[in-house]
Amino acid sequence: MGRLFDCSDLEQRAEGLTEAAAAVRRGDLVVIPTDTVYGIGADAFTPAAVTALLEAKGRGRETPPPVLVGTVRAATALIDDLGPYGQDLIDAFWPGPLTLVCKANRALSWDLGESKGTVAVRMPLHPVALDLLKETGPMAVSSANRSGATAATTAQDAEEQLGDSVAVYLDGGKATDNTPSTILDLTTAVPRMLRRGAVPIEKLRGIIGYVATDD
Repeated sequence: MGRLFDCSDLEQRAEGLTEAAAAVRRGDLVVIPTDTVYGIGADAFTPAAVTALLEAKGRGRETPPPVLVGTVRAATALIDDLGPYGQDLIDAFWPGPLTLVCKANRALSWDLGESKGTVAVRMPLHPVALDLLKETGPMAVSSANRSGATAATTAQDAEEQLGDSVAVYLDGGKATDNTPSTILDLTTAVPRMLRRGAVPIEKLRGIIGYVATDD
Protein backbone atom coordinates (compact mmCIF):
# COMPACT_ATOMS: atom_id res chain seq x y z
CA MET A 1 0.00 0.00 0.00
CA GLY A 2 1.06 3.60 -0.50
CA ARG A 3 2.24 5.68 2.43
CA LEU A 4 -0.37 7.90 4.08
CA PHE A 5 0.54 11.21 5.72
CA ASP A 6 -1.73 13.15 8.09
CA CYS A 7 -1.39 16.75 6.91
CA SER A 8 -3.01 18.12 10.07
CA ASP A 9 0.33 17.23 11.76
CA LEU A 10 2.96 19.75 10.66
CA GLU A 11 5.81 17.22 10.64
CA GLN A 12 3.80 14.66 8.67
CA ARG A 13 2.61 17.37 6.30
CA ALA A 14 6.17 18.47 5.53
CA GLU A 15 7.37 14.87 5.11
CA GLY A 16 4.32 13.97 3.04
CA LEU A 17 4.79 16.89 0.66
CA THR A 18 8.45 15.94 0.18
CA GLU A 19 7.57 12.30 -0.45
CA ALA A 20 4.70 13.21 -2.78
CA ALA A 21 6.85 15.57 -4.85
CA ALA A 22 9.53 12.87 -5.16
CA ALA A 23 6.90 10.33 -6.20
CA VAL A 24 5.54 12.63 -8.90
CA ARG A 25 9.05 13.20 -10.26
CA ARG A 26 9.56 9.41 -10.41
CA GLY A 27 6.38 9.05 -12.44
CA ASP A 28 4.38 7.54 -9.58
CA LEU A 29 0.81 8.40 -8.57
CA VAL A 30 -0.25 10.43 -5.53
CA VAL A 31 -3.59 11.24 -3.92
CA ILE A 32 -4.17 14.81 -2.77
CA PRO A 33 -6.96 16.78 -1.11
CA THR A 34 -8.54 19.56 -3.14
CA ASP A 35 -11.29 22.12 -2.50
CA THR A 36 -13.83 19.71 -4.03
CA VAL A 37 -13.04 15.98 -3.66
CA TYR A 38 -9.79 14.04 -3.38
CA GLY A 39 -7.77 13.73 -6.56
CA ILE A 40 -5.37 11.16 -7.98
CA GLY A 41 -2.50 12.91 -9.68
CA ALA A 42 0.58 12.38 -11.85
CA ASP A 43 3.18 14.49 -13.61
CA ALA A 44 1.34 15.98 -16.58
CA PHE A 45 4.49 15.72 -18.74
CA THR A 46 5.21 12.01 -18.12
CA PRO A 47 3.00 10.04 -20.53
CA ALA A 48 3.56 6.74 -18.73
CA ALA A 49 2.41 8.33 -15.47
CA VAL A 50 -0.75 9.70 -17.10
CA THR A 51 -1.42 6.24 -18.57
CA ALA A 52 -0.97 4.73 -15.09
CA LEU A 53 -3.46 7.26 -13.69
CA LEU A 54 -6.08 6.30 -16.27
CA GLU A 55 -5.45 2.59 -15.61
CA ALA A 56 -5.77 3.07 -11.84
CA LYS A 57 -9.18 4.65 -12.40
CA GLY A 58 -10.23 2.11 -15.01
CA ARG A 59 -10.67 4.83 -17.60
CA GLY A 60 -9.62 5.06 -21.23
CA ARG A 61 -7.72 7.68 -23.24
CA GLU A 62 -11.00 9.09 -24.56
CA THR A 63 -11.44 10.85 -21.17
CA PRO A 64 -8.23 12.87 -20.65
CA PRO A 65 -7.68 14.14 -17.10
CA PRO A 66 -7.76 17.82 -16.20
CA VAL A 67 -4.53 19.57 -15.22
CA LEU A 68 -4.14 21.31 -11.87
CA VAL A 69 -1.68 24.16 -11.39
CA GLY A 70 -0.28 26.01 -8.40
CA THR A 71 -0.02 29.42 -10.05
CA VAL A 72 -1.76 31.38 -12.78
CA ARG A 73 1.58 31.68 -14.58
CA ALA A 74 1.83 27.89 -14.77
CA ALA A 75 -1.66 27.77 -16.28
CA THR A 76 -0.98 30.37 -18.96
CA ALA A 77 2.13 28.45 -20.04
CA LEU A 78 -0.12 25.50 -20.89
CA ILE A 79 -2.67 27.49 -22.85
CA ASP A 80 -2.41 28.75 -26.42
CA ASP A 81 -5.19 31.31 -26.05
CA LEU A 82 -7.35 32.34 -23.09
CA GLY A 83 -9.77 34.08 -25.44
CA PRO A 84 -11.66 37.24 -24.50
CA TYR A 85 -13.05 35.85 -21.23
CA GLY A 86 -10.38 33.63 -19.70
CA GLN A 87 -8.44 36.23 -17.73
CA ASP A 88 -11.58 37.77 -16.21
CA LEU A 89 -12.74 34.30 -15.11
CA ILE A 90 -9.34 33.50 -13.60
CA ASP A 91 -9.31 36.84 -11.74
CA ALA A 92 -12.80 36.17 -10.36
CA PHE A 93 -12.72 32.47 -9.49
CA TRP A 94 -9.13 31.21 -9.09
CA PRO A 95 -8.00 29.60 -6.97
CA GLY A 96 -11.33 27.83 -6.78
CA PRO A 97 -13.70 25.24 -8.27
CA LEU A 98 -13.78 26.46 -11.89
CA THR A 99 -12.16 24.34 -14.62
CA LEU A 100 -11.47 26.12 -17.91
CA VAL A 101 -11.16 24.18 -21.17
CA CYS A 102 -8.81 26.06 -23.50
CA LYS A 103 -6.75 25.40 -26.60
CA ALA A 104 -3.48 23.85 -25.45
CA ASN A 105 -0.06 25.31 -26.18
CA ARG A 106 0.99 23.39 -29.29
CA ALA A 107 4.67 23.60 -28.34
CA LEU A 108 4.17 21.36 -25.29
CA SER A 109 5.43 17.78 -25.37
CA TRP A 110 2.85 15.79 -23.46
CA ASP A 111 0.10 13.21 -23.92
CA LEU A 112 -3.02 13.46 -21.77
CA GLY A 113 -5.09 11.24 -24.03
CA GLU A 114 -7.50 12.14 -26.81
CA SER A 115 -7.70 15.82 -25.87
CA LYS A 116 -8.23 17.14 -29.43
CA GLY A 117 -5.72 19.92 -28.83
CA THR A 118 -7.39 21.24 -25.70
CA VAL A 119 -6.55 21.23 -21.99
CA ALA A 120 -8.87 21.49 -18.98
CA VAL A 121 -7.02 23.50 -16.34
CA ARG A 122 -7.79 24.56 -12.78
CA MET A 123 -6.07 26.13 -9.77
CA PRO A 124 -7.56 24.54 -6.62
CA LEU A 125 -8.25 26.43 -3.40
CA HIS A 126 -6.53 24.02 -1.01
CA PRO A 127 -3.25 24.76 0.79
CA VAL A 128 -1.87 21.19 0.60
CA ALA A 129 -2.65 20.88 -3.10
CA LEU A 130 -1.20 24.31 -3.87
CA ASP A 131 2.01 23.61 -1.92
CA LEU A 132 2.54 20.37 -3.85
CA LEU A 133 1.70 21.88 -7.24
CA LYS A 134 4.12 24.76 -6.69
CA GLU A 135 6.82 22.14 -6.07
CA THR A 136 5.97 19.74 -8.91
CA GLY A 137 4.55 21.99 -11.60
CA PRO A 138 1.37 21.05 -13.50
CA MET A 139 -0.19 17.71 -12.59
CA ALA A 140 -2.79 15.63 -14.38
CA VAL A 141 -5.42 15.10 -11.68
CA SER A 142 -8.74 13.25 -11.74
CA SER A 143 -11.11 12.38 -8.92
CA ALA A 144 -9.60 9.72 -6.65
CA ASN A 145 -11.95 6.84 -7.35
CA ARG A 146 -12.46 3.96 -9.72
CA SER A 147 -14.44 5.00 -12.79
CA GLY A 148 -18.15 4.86 -12.05
CA ALA A 149 -17.68 4.77 -8.27
CA THR A 150 -18.41 7.58 -5.81
CA ALA A 151 -15.70 10.25 -5.65
CA ALA A 152 -13.53 9.96 -2.54
CA THR A 153 -14.12 12.59 0.15
CA THR A 154 -11.39 11.25 2.46
CA ALA A 155 -7.91 9.84 1.91
CA GLN A 156 -9.15 6.55 3.38
CA ASP A 157 -11.96 6.40 0.78
CA ALA A 158 -9.37 6.87 -1.95
CA GLU A 159 -7.07 4.25 -0.45
CA GLU A 160 -9.86 1.66 -0.37
CA GLN A 161 -10.53 2.18 -4.07
CA LEU A 162 -7.03 2.72 -5.44
CA GLY A 163 -4.84 0.71 -3.07
CA ASP A 164 -1.19 0.22 -3.97
CA SER A 165 -1.53 1.82 -7.41
CA VAL A 166 -0.81 5.05 -5.49
CA ALA A 167 2.59 5.72 -3.89
CA VAL A 168 1.62 8.54 -1.49
CA TYR A 169 -1.68 9.57 0.08
CA LEU A 170 -1.89 13.08 1.55
CA ASP A 171 -4.68 13.20 4.14
CA GLY A 172 -6.16 16.68 4.39
CA GLY A 173 -9.26 15.63 6.33
CA LYS A 174 -12.76 15.06 5.04
CA ALA A 175 -13.74 17.16 2.01
CA THR A 176 -16.19 19.79 3.22
CA ASP A 177 -17.87 20.19 -0.16
CA ASN A 178 -18.02 17.27 -2.57
CA THR A 179 -19.64 19.33 -5.33
CA PRO A 180 -17.37 18.98 -8.40
CA SER A 181 -15.83 21.95 -10.14
CA THR A 182 -17.82 23.76 -12.80
CA ILE A 183 -16.36 23.10 -16.27
CA LEU A 184 -16.50 25.90 -18.84
CA ASP A 185 -15.38 25.51 -22.45
CA LEU A 186 -13.61 28.60 -23.79
CA THR A 187 -12.61 27.09 -27.16
CA THR A 188 -15.73 28.32 -28.94
CA ALA A 189 -16.95 31.84 -29.69
CA VAL A 190 -19.48 31.66 -26.85
CA PRO A 191 -18.38 30.10 -23.53
CA ARG A 192 -20.25 26.83 -22.97
CA MET A 193 -20.87 25.10 -19.66
CA LEU A 194 -19.84 21.45 -19.92
CA ARG A 195 -20.61 20.54 -16.31
CA ARG A 196 -22.62 22.32 -13.65
CA GLY A 197 -20.71 22.46 -10.39
CA ALA A 198 -19.60 24.54 -7.44
CA VAL A 199 -19.57 27.86 -9.34
CA PRO A 200 -23.19 28.56 -10.36
CA ILE A 201 -23.96 29.77 -13.85
CA GLU A 202 -25.39 33.01 -12.45
CA LYS A 203 -21.99 33.96 -11.07
CA LEU A 204 -20.32 33.17 -14.37
CA ARG A 205 -22.83 35.32 -16.24
CA GLY A 206 -22.19 38.10 -13.74
CA ILE A 207 -18.59 38.21 -14.96
CA ILE A 208 -18.78 37.45 -18.70
CA GLY A 209 -22.41 37.83 -19.71
CA TYR A 210 -23.90 35.01 -21.79
CA VAL A 211 -22.95 31.39 -21.09
CA ALA A 212 -24.34 28.64 -23.32
CA THR A 213 -25.69 25.40 -21.86
CA ASP A 214 -26.82 22.14 -23.42
CA ASP A 215 -30.23 22.47 -21.77
